[in-house]
Parts: sequence; C-alpha cells; structure tokens
Amino acid sequence: MIKHKQRVSKACAKEETWVHNIQKYWPYYLMVLPGLLFFVIFKFIPMFGSIIAFEDYNIVGGFLDSPWVGFKNFKTLFAYPDFKKILMNTIILGFCKTILIFPIPILLSLMLNEIRQQRLKKGIQTAIYIPYFISWVIVGGLVFDFFGIGGFFNNIRDMIGLKPVLAMQRESWFRPIFIISSIWKEAGWGTVVYLAAISGIDPSLYESASMDGASRFQKMRYVTFPLLVPTVVTLFLLNIGGFLELGFDQVYNLQTPMTYAVSDIFDTYVYRVGIQQAQYSFTTAVGLFQSVVGLGLVLIFNKLSQKTSEGGLW
Repeated sequence: MIKHKQRVSKACAKEETWVHNIQKYWPYYLMVLPGLLFFVIFKFIPMFGSIIAFEDYNIVGGFLDSPWVGFKNFKTLFAYPDFKKILMNTIILGFCKTILIFPIPILLSLMLNEIRQQRLKKGIQTAIYIPYFISWVIVGGLVFDFFGIGGFFNNIRDMIGLKPVLAMQRESWFRPIFIISSIWKEAGWGTVVYLAAISGIDPSLYESASMDGASRFQKMRYVTFPLLVPTVVTLFLLNIGGFLELGFDQVYNLQTPMTYAVSDIFDTYVYRVGIQQAQYSFTTAVGLFQSVVGLGLVLIFNKLSQKTSEGGLW
C-alpha cells in the first residue's frame, strides 16, 4: 500500500512538473508547434497509407475495399528484371553521397572558421550558400548548358586541342557530374549546423592550446574537430536513414535516356511506374522497402556509434 502511494505521488509530481514547464516555457513550445504539426500531417499520418503496399489498390475501392494481396507487390519488385540494376545504381549513388559528399561541409566549416577577416568570411559564406536556394530544375539546365557542345566545358577542350564530348549523354560522366553538382549546390548550406556547433566551443580551450604552443592547424585538429564529432555523428545518423532515398529532383533533371543504365534509381523508377502508369500499390511497396532499409541502417550505425565515446541518437 505504501509503495502504491509512493508511485502515485511520483506520478503526480511528474505531471505537475510537466504542466509547470509548459506554463513557464510556453513561448518555446509555441515555436515548436509548427514543426510538430508538419511531422504529424506530412510524416506520421501518411504512414497509414503504407497499407496499400499489401493491397491491389484502386481509387474506387479505396483503402477499405481494395482486395488484399499480402506480399505480392514485394515479390513483384524483387522479381523485376531491372531490380538489381536499380538497386545497384541507388547504392552506388547513395555511397557517393554518404562517403564523398557528406564530409565536404565539415571541411568547409573548419576552413571557414579559420578565416579571421569577417567581411571575407561572410562573402565566402554567402557565395557558397546561394546555390542551395536554386531549384534542381534550374541547376539541371545550367549543367546541361555547361557540358553542352557550345558550353564552357567543351570550349576549354577545344582551346587545348581536344574534341568536344557529349558528357550528359555518356554513362561514364553521369556519376562524376552527380557528385560535383551535389557539392556545388548543397555543401555550402550544410556548413550552417557545423559553424553553429563550432561557435559554441569554449574559447578558453583555444587559449589553453595557445599557451601550450599549439599552432592554428593543431587547434583545429585537437580542439575544434574532436568537439565537432558529436554533431557529425548525429547528422550522419540522420542522413544514413535516407541512403536509398537520394531525391528525385536531382537525378531526374540530370539523367538522359542514354544514361538510364547508371542513373535509374528507385525514385525515378517510382515516378515512371507510380505516376505515369498509376501502379500505386507497387510503388508504395518500393517506398516501404526503402524506408525499412533506411531504418535498418540507422539502427545498425546507431548501435555502432554507441560503442564509441560519442554515443548515438538514443
């Protein structure tokens, strides 16, 4: 009886604390509310639509009256002749984005932090931020113009005596162009979080390093970077969940029929089959497959990160 009363009193105390925190910090909760509504409306509620991956969905029958087919759509996906090619293309581009592109904002933020002239630093930041606000439709057009017959790339080749190359129509050029365009457009914006984390480092640590005779490079290596690692690990775990979800916009606006063999990924495949052919159940199965793989990767890498001193997401 006494233990029960203690549990009740603890529960009441927690509830009072929770209510007190809301009353005290209500402006902050109000600021968080739009973000929570976004995730509820556009992330959590649509999850119920995943049920059509196990149905032969039709618009007339809807969710409730469409016939149940179990794992038929998944079997169709795995038996699809081009499944291995699409999976391999997605894995290769995902690997490029994770291993080759992800570290670039870290390096940029470390270099920007070493610039002491504020005007120069802000000018460089602005220059590398701007491409992020340009849509992939425009970026795709710029890339096609840049690598076109009369573009800057082929003009340079002509000046040094080389023949023009239709780079956008060659399979061997697609992945390098994908990597370069990703870095140019998104790497600058990725430095925002890292620079914010660097600005929160205690200045006394740098003063202590200076007293010990550390150079600027040594300060960056032994002070800045180690304290930046927890942020890097967190962002890596958040990004690894979308390993198979590379983004439809970039690939679709850069690929051509001649590069389908290396550029066709799950996102572009879902567009052709789901939107153009109205196979909603099948494409939902593809999306669910991507999500399950992403969840598995997050769980695996989070477990691995917990074995280090940096911890993980939970």
